[in-house]
Amino acid sequence: MIKLDFDERDLRSLRVFCNVAEAGGFAAAERLLLMSKASISRHVREVEQRLGVRLCERGPAGFRLTPEGEVALTLASAALRSLERIRPEIDAVHGVLSGPLALGVVEHALSHPDCRLPQAIAMLRRRAPQVQPRIEVMTFPELNQALREQRVDIAIRGRYPGDDEFDYLPLFVESHRIYGAIRKDSGEQRKGAPALVYRPHPYVEQVLAAGDYPRGPEAGGLEAIALLVATGDYVGLLPTHYAQLIGKRYALRARRGSPSFAHTICAVTDPHRPSTHRADLFLSILRELHSRSASD
Repeated sequence: MIKLDFDERDLRSLRVFCNVAEAGGFAAAERLLLMSKASISRHVREVEQRLGVRLCERGPAGFRLTPEGEVALTLASAALRSLERIRPEIDAVHGVLSGPLALGVVEHALSHPDCRLPQAIAMLRRRAPQVQPRIEVMTFPELNQALREQRVDIAIRGRYPGDDEFDYLPLFVESHRIYGAIRKDSGEQRKGAPALVYRPHPYVEQVLAAGDYPRGPEAGGLEAIALLVATGDYVGLLPTHYAQLIGKRYALRARRGSPSFAHTICAVTDPHRPSTHRADLFLSILRELHSRSASD
């Protein structure tokens, strides 16, 4: 017989604690949970007493998790997500797919001409109307972290050399080049190569290591890179389909002699996490649609 260390009330208190931690404090959780601050504090205090440790610091200095709180948040969040899977998986045994399907998508994937995500989600809706897709756009590092923490079922992102941590379903190929903008103030002369806008990315690191461009300001995401490139003072590494989309308005051009990088955008899953019937269905839909488009 399985004996649980937590009863039903403990599970509710754990949910409250996770909401407080993810909201970043008691005041934000109060609005999110529609509970009084006193009730929230009581639930968190009960979890702390149950575990025998202090999970968070709260006071004039603000809210922060203790090291024990960080561990508790990670494990409790994973456990609660597993509990949420019980009903949908039982429904699946009876041929009914239900529950949330969390998708993390790399930015501007939708603008690629070979992307079939809208069609795939529409087909999922027709085949399993009780499945609710939840979609969030994230950067490459954020998608990896979300997969590890089981916050997304499937991530749609590029696969790079040496990227072997997860399972990958190839969808379509994306290429990158270095772009700059045609300068309007042609009277100003630039000395040397323009600075390359920086973001943590394998291709950016490779270009900088080659020594052809100095490192420029840091930007978070493609929109921020394109904004700096559009000034004419910097160059940046951009997906070719995205640069072509905005290139006419901001006069973006691939740099002469720019290296060209290519990788495959994939549907990425964690092999260490048990799959769900709804995730398997969506993967099969993606496989069907993108194999069909490849043969057209």
